[in-house]
Amino acid sequence: MTTFEPTPDPLNLFDRKAVRRHRDRAADTLEDHDFLFAEIADRLTDRLLDVKRTFPLALDLGCHGGEVAQTLGDRGGVETLLQCDLSPKMAKKAGGISFAADEEFLPVKAESLDLVLSNLSLHWVNDLPGAFVQIRQALKQDGFFLGAMLGENTLHQLRESLMVAETEIEGGLSPRVSPYATVQDVGALLQRAGFTMPVIDVDTITVSYPNMFKLMADLRGMGEMNAVSQRRKTFSRRDTFMRAAEHYVKTFVNEGDVGEDCIPATFDVIFITAWSPDPNQPKPAKPGSATVSFADILSEPKE
Repeated sequence: MTTFEPTPDPLNLFDRKAVRRHRDRAADTLEDHDFLFAEIADRLTDRLLDVKRTFPLALDLGCHGGEVAQTLGDRGGVETLLQCDLSPKMAKKAGGISFAADEEFLPVKAESLDLVLSNLSLHWVNDLPGAFVQIRQALKQDGFFLGAMLGENTLHQLRESLMVAETEIEGGLSPRVSPYATVQDVGALLQRAGFTMPVIDVDTITVSYPNMFKLMADLRGMGEMNAVSQRRKTFSRRDTFMRAAEHYVKTFVNEGDVGEDCIPATFDVIFITAWSPDPNQPKPAKPGSATVSFADILSEPKE
């Protein structure tokens, strides 16, 4: 397994070293916490059933523990699957043909891939426009990009509870939960990156927990803890977390269909499908080029 080191990131919204460190620590026991990765991998690969073609060479970008490979099976006509992750330990855990690499600095030749999949990894990328451009460049003409990333409403209950508690107890705020992209942002960035026929939709998944601390343990177990560059570097006060847990229960307990005395954790998942350009792809008709008028279709109103 080869490791490719990224160059320094000029944007630096996220601490990529912290992201890698969190995933490295989570790798050994990931199977105890990977329910969300597995669920979204299943939904992601299921969408390949609608694409009637084979993909000789595909890449799982940000593979975690190999959940896409485990759910892929015979779906999608993928003949050879490469897997890469920012974390060397995750890439090793995924098995198969795997390597460690940064999503922002892909060591992949231009026009070498037929398919790129990405399962809940791109929301930790600093330069998302650049990552989309590299994915498009790595795809052959008429290559397919199928991805899933967390959207703006993800963990809004946890975010609010921590903000309220820190403001009340410590008199200030620090970034506690990662900022997430909006659907509009993602759509615009795909077009800017040169993709054609982009389609974006959102699934909202609500997971029930007995308390906030079990949710945070799951996030830690998935390697999804706070890695915002401007995050607080010192330990938080115990009474701050206790107040956050109290607010979480008081405000959100029994919200939605999560069961009695449970708190909800919302995950907004943005699903992306897009194609690299190809001259033979269908193109939208030019405005005014219609050859049939509405008058030819609509009947005259009856007296």
